[in-house]
Amino acid sequence: MAVRIVRRGALLGLGAVWWWAVLRLALAPGAGVLEGAVAAGGWGLSLLPVHCVPKARAARIVAVTGVVRGRAGAGAGDGAAGSTRASPRRRSGGGSGPS
Repeated sequence: MAVRIVRRGALLGLGAVWWWAVLRLALAPGAGVLEGAVAAGGWGLSLLPVHCVPKARAARIVAVTGVVRGRAGAGAGDGAAGSTRASPRRRSGGGSGPS
Protein backbone atom coordinates (compact mmCIF):
# COMPACT_ATOMS: atom_id res chain seq x y z
CA MET A 1 0.00 0.00 0.00
CA ALA A 2 2.80 2.43 0.91
CA VAL A 3 4.64 1.63 -2.32
CA ARG A 4 1.55 2.49 -4.33
CA ILE A 5 1.19 5.84 -2.55
CA VAL A 6 4.87 6.68 -3.10
CA ARG A 7 4.65 5.68 -6.76
CA ARG A 8 1.56 7.83 -7.35
CA GLY A 9 3.15 10.75 -5.51
CA ALA A 10 6.30 10.47 -7.63
CA LEU A 11 4.27 10.33 -10.84
CA LEU A 12 2.19 13.31 -9.81
CA GLY A 13 5.31 15.29 -8.87
CA LEU A 14 7.13 14.45 -12.10
CA GLY A 15 4.03 15.29 -14.11
CA ALA A 16 3.78 18.66 -12.39
CA VAL A 17 7.44 19.40 -13.14
CA TRP A 18 6.94 18.44 -16.79
CA TRP A 19 3.87 20.68 -17.15
CA TRP A 20 5.77 23.51 -15.48
CA ALA A 21 8.55 23.16 -18.05
CA VAL A 22 6.17 22.99 -21.01
CA LEU A 23 4.12 25.99 -19.88
CA ARG A 24 7.26 27.98 -19.12
CA LEU A 25 8.61 27.22 -22.61
CA ALA A 26 5.33 28.30 -24.17
CA LEU A 27 4.61 31.39 -22.10
CA ALA A 28 7.81 32.79 -20.56
CA PRO A 29 10.20 34.74 -22.76
CA GLY A 30 13.21 33.79 -20.59
CA ALA A 31 12.79 30.01 -20.72
CA GLY A 32 16.01 28.19 -21.33
CA VAL A 33 17.84 24.91 -21.64
CA LEU A 34 16.59 23.42 -18.37
CA GLU A 35 12.95 23.74 -19.33
CA GLY A 36 13.65 22.39 -22.81
CA ALA A 37 15.50 19.38 -21.42
CA VAL A 38 12.72 18.56 -18.96
CA ALA A 39 10.01 18.92 -21.62
CA ALA A 40 11.91 16.85 -24.18
CA GLY A 41 12.74 14.18 -21.62
CA GLY A 42 9.12 13.83 -20.53
CA TRP A 43 7.97 13.65 -24.14
CA GLY A 44 10.60 10.99 -24.83
CA LEU A 45 9.35 8.93 -21.89
CA SER A 46 5.87 9.02 -23.38
CA LEU A 47 7.22 7.10 -26.37
CA LEU A 48 8.25 4.09 -24.29
CA PRO A 49 6.30 0.95 -25.13
CA VAL A 50 4.53 0.57 -21.80
CA HIS A 51 2.14 -1.96 -23.31
CA CYS A 52 4.90 -4.59 -23.54
CA VAL A 53 4.81 -7.61 -21.26
CA PRO A 54 7.48 -10.19 -20.45
CA LYS A 55 7.82 -12.97 -23.03
CA ALA A 56 6.65 -15.70 -20.63
CA ARG A 57 3.47 -13.80 -19.79
CA ALA A 58 2.78 -13.07 -23.46
CA ALA A 59 3.19 -16.77 -24.28
CA ARG A 60 0.68 -17.66 -21.55
CA ILE A 61 -1.81 -15.12 -22.87
CA VAL A 62 -1.48 -16.46 -26.42
CA ALA A 63 -1.82 -20.04 -25.18
CA VAL A 64 -4.99 -19.24 -23.24
CA THR A 65 -6.72 -16.96 -25.73
CA GLY A 66 -5.22 -18.14 -29.01
CA VAL A 67 -5.00 -14.51 -30.14
CA VAL A 68 -1.84 -13.25 -31.80
CA ARG A 69 -1.92 -9.51 -32.37
CA GLY A 70 0.44 -7.39 -34.39
CA ARG A 71 1.53 -10.11 -36.79
CA ALA A 72 1.00 -9.76 -40.53
CA GLY A 73 0.55 -13.50 -41.01
CA ALA A 74 -2.03 -13.95 -38.26
CA GLY A 75 -5.15 -15.45 -39.72
CA ALA A 76 -3.80 -15.49 -43.27
CA GLY A 77 -6.15 -17.12 -45.69
CA ASP A 78 -9.34 -15.98 -44.01
CA GLY A 79 -9.22 -12.40 -45.25
CA ALA A 80 -7.29 -11.09 -42.24
CA ALA A 81 -4.24 -8.85 -42.18
CA GLY A 82 -1.60 -9.60 -44.76
CA SER A 83 -3.98 -10.86 -47.43
CA THR A 84 -4.81 -7.64 -49.28
CA ARG A 85 -4.27 -7.27 -53.02
CA ALA A 86 -3.09 -4.12 -54.73
CA SER A 87 -4.33 -3.12 -58.14
CA PRO A 88 -1.76 -3.51 -60.94
CA ARG A 89 0.17 -0.44 -62.06
CA ARG A 90 -0.66 1.14 -65.37
CA ARG A 91 1.88 0.95 -68.13
CA SER A 92 3.49 4.13 -69.34
CA GLY A 93 1.46 5.80 -72.04
CA GLY A 94 -1.52 3.61 -71.33
CA GLY A 95 -4.74 5.54 -70.99
CA SER A 96 -8.02 4.33 -69.75
CA GLY A 97 -9.66 1.54 -71.69
CA PRO A 98 -12.89 1.80 -73.62
CA SER A 99 -15.95 2.43 -71.53
